[in-house]
Amino acid sequence: MKTRNQKGLESKYWLLIIVAACILCMAATFFAGVKSGPVRVIADYTVVPMQKGINVIGTWVNGVADNFVTLKSVQKENKTLKEQNANLKMENNQLQQKAVELERFYDLYKMDQNTSDYPKVGARVIANDGSNWFTSFTIDKGSTDGIREDMNVLSGNGLVGIVTKVNAHSSTVRSIIDEVNISSMIMTTFDQCIVSGDLKLINNGVVKFEQLANNENEVAVGEQIVTSNISSKYLQGLLIGYVSEVNVDSNNLTRSGYIIPAVDFKKLQEVLVITTTKQDLIDNGNQTKSDSSEK
Repeated sequence: MKTRNQKGLESKYWLLIIVAACILCMAATFFAGVKSGPVRVIADYTVVPMQKGINVIGTWVNGVADNFVTLKSVQKENKTLKEQNANLKMENNQLQQKAVELERFYDLYKMDQNTSDYPKVGARVIANDGSNWFTSFTIDKGSTDGIREDMNVLSGNGLVGIVTKVNAHSSTVRSIIDEVNISSMIMTTFDQCIVSGDLKLINNGVVKFEQLANNENEVAVGEQIVTSNISSKYLQGLLIGYVSEVNVDSNNLTRSGYIIPAVDFKKLQEVLVITTTKQDLIDNGNQTKSDSSEK
């Protein structure tokens, strides 16, 4: 019972203190308006300082409230700016990807113009053999698109490989770096040689050539090597790469060396498939000769 009365008494005291504070505030407002006399003197030492303190507290509270509102506004604006920044970064990445893609398509267009004698169809690379190099890969065009085995495949820079397997809507391409031998020639002198794919050498960024006649024709570094007219499966004049090193063989009759491929076999995405084969040209040539002889 005593504890309950004590609590009730404490509550009453607090109520009296609050009432007294209110009265003092009212008095402060009243006496602050008195301009002279003893009351004014008392007010100057008691009420006015209290009023100033109350004004300072009120100003501080208003400042805190304003700062809180400003902070909320800044936080909201910061969130909006972060979202805009993220969107701009995404748009920038997309634009960069499109720029790179356009550059690849432009290279394909130039290759198409440079080999305009051959009909072609574009295709996308959709899978490879799982290695770091595109030694064998799959494209998204097949027999329904007119693709057949032994059709030559180009990128925007040069010869990639040859079609080895055809399905209805996809085909497999074997690249020239996959241990294949290609009858080739020096672009300027037409001297014949053999280019050989080598999976070990390609790790150094090169393939080898050999059986080049050691004659009076000089072969300079940077010389272009293209497919030969006597190649059994590759059409003539397709760029393979650029000579990086030439050496005379021990027999002193031939030369050999290394080529930097024109194609980056780590980054194949789009290709051109020449829709005629070397055998087609041979057959057409034989048919033309046959027709001429009949006349």
